Amino acid sequence: MKIALGPLAITTIENMWIPLSDGTRLAAKIWLPEGAASNPVPAIIDYIPYRKRDGTAVGDELMFPYFAARGYASIRIDIRGTGDSDGLFEDEYVKQEQDDAVEAIEWITRQAWCSGSVGMIGISWGGFSALQVAARRPKGLKAIITHCSTDDRYADDAHYKGGCILNDTLVWGTSCFASMAQSPDPNIVGEERWRTMWVDRLENSRPTLIDWLTHQRRDDFWKHGSVCEDYGAIDCAVFAVGGWADGYSNAIFRLLSKLEGPRRGLIGPWGHKYPHQGVPGPAIGFLQECLRWWDHWLKGKDSGIMQEPMLRSWMLDWAEPAAHYDERPGHWLADPSWPSPHVESRVLHLGPGRLSEQALPDVALETSSLETVGIAGGDWCPYSLGGLGPLPLDQRWDDGGSLVFDSERLTGAAPILGAPVLELEITCDKPTAILAARLSDVSPSGEVTQVTYGLLNLSHRGGHDDLQPMEAGKSYRIQLAMNEIGYTFPSGHRIRLSVSTAYWPIAFPAPERATLTIQAWASRLRLPIRMHQPGDDELPAFDAPEGSAPMPTTMLTPGNLERFVRIDPISRQVTVTVKRDDGSMRLDPIGTVVGSKKHLIYSVAENDPRTARTEVCFRSELGRGAWQTAVEARTVMTATKSAFQLQIDFAAFETGERIFCKSWSKTIPRDLV
Repeated sequence: MKIALGPLAITTIENMWIPLSDGTRLAAKIWLPEGAASNPVPAIIDYIPYRKRDGTAVGDELMFPYFAARGYASIRIDIRGTGDSDGLFEDEYVKQEQDDAVEAIEWITRQAWCSGSVGMIGISWGGFSALQVAARRPKGLKAIITHCSTDDRYADDAHYKGGCILNDTLVWGTSCFASMAQSPDPNIVGEERWRTMWVDRLENSRPTLIDWLTHQRRDDFWKHGSVCEDYGAIDCAVFAVGGWADGYSNAIFRLLSKLEGPRRGLIGPWGHKYPHQGVPGPAIGFLQECLRWWDHWLKGKDSGIMQEPMLRSWMLDWAEPAAHYDERPGHWLADPSWPSPHVESRVLHLGPGRLSEQALPDVALETSSLETVGIAGGDWCPYSLGGLGPLPLDQRWDDGGSLVFDSERLTGAAPILGAPVLELEITCDKPTAILAARLSDVSPSGEVTQVTYGLLNLSHRGGHDDLQPMEAGKSYRIQLAMNEIGYTFPSGHRIRLSVSTAYWPIAFPAPERATLTIQAWASRLRLPIRMHQPGDDELPAFDAPEGSAPMPTTMLTPGNLERFVRIDPISRQVTVTVKRDDGSMRLDPIGTVVGSKKHLIYSVAENDPRTARTEVCFRSELGRGAWQTAVEARTVMTATKSAFQLQIDFAAFETGERIFCKSWSKTIPRDLV
């Protein structure tokens, strides 16, 4: 990444208190361009709980001084009860969080250095915040950039997918509630106050994942904060960004198709990272694109960005299956709108082991997968070291336990852009079951590269808020949309559809092992074919990545990531173990040392979903001099046919001594999951 100095000198305010009407103060770090006090500038806000002082500081220093040196006040705010802000943390995306943001924006617009125009930017939680606050329409908010986020908290977040429980709800839930209870920094809140604040947080901390698992259908709990409930509430300009290797790519397409105001979309090959640091590459000059967006919407300059196509997307080319790619080959496309006039549907019919554009003989096909199908699926969202963890491996691991349908060898390339849709006529012998569908590329030499996948809890076939059990022997018409994707199947390769009744460890198993019967004659796969357009060749190239000078840091202990599978042939138990150690690093300007570890164990017997067990252990350390703190959490979930059983343990440490501990045991009835 090129370090690019801006035309303006900047002043950094390490901490400024933003007062709220109830007496709470939010902690903010501000980068101000020279002369802003006499010549007010627009403000750009990132509003998240991930600790401005020592959590996101390294990434913030690459981005916010860059904006400030080009004429924008850049502001990183810790939400209530996190980092150095007053108050107590409740849960993700609660109304109080939005109320506070609205107040903070109003306060910012009244400052002498602010022109009154405000933008919001954020990745993950910050992307959620930007959308949710935009729907509140605070005065002054003109535009947002939302990255790796979602418009639907139930259907497309880390908790549920297609009505199936994601193991990520345990992984994220464990680290979320523990890390939100970390200590504030004594240098910001005061030596006389930090410990009282910390103890208050510890005593009021609770694992909100209990609530997430209690609300198993799309009720009001999930509708709150889901901007898809009323897209019309958002009237500011929206720039939606993401990556194919991330867990949050689908929302971009819904936002482009449903929002009525000004909008643009950008999706590359990246994982859960900003595009200027994007892995897999190629990374792009994303901060320059942000400036073009801000210049247009916050300064009224004609940057040309709104004359460009609505959607820029990276069309992936084939690559051998691998857990990690430094780069993914491909090329950029441009579509004037979404849905795109350049995409047409191609129907492939299902037959015994075959996909064909021609109708195939009538046959009934059965599948009842081993519960371990899915171990080659990688992570739902790869967050790990370097910004990217395990991607799907060679799909032959999982195809052995699936119904597999292959096309003939392609005589020409078959590029797709959008969501492949599987339509099945099925019967099921259990009230509910998981339907997992994977689309893969079979190379001439036999490697099977996953392209995309989808999950559906069959009791959710009519929607996520009106569940209906399957009746044995009754035939149902099922539609499953897979994740949106841009990918070119090369000439000479085959297209493969794989169908299974399990997808472990991404999804927690259904209560019972089910058998699905598919009527092939009435089933089909619809592919969104997107052929090359002349305008694709006329796209201007993105600039190379730029950023401001990085924060000086010292790596004290290196990080490490291990993932291994253990198979016990006697008990038929399969265990997937992930050990992620982020190492420890000193943030040199403030002397704070940060470090974290995560240990995940997923186990299940091949033939019995009731043996499924997920264990998550998380530890985070934070300290400087005499201020040495740590938090630790452990979650274990098992299940019977009728209920989930949770055991959660939490502890906090000061200078190595345990000062707080609490445990929760909870039995949660299953609601057709």
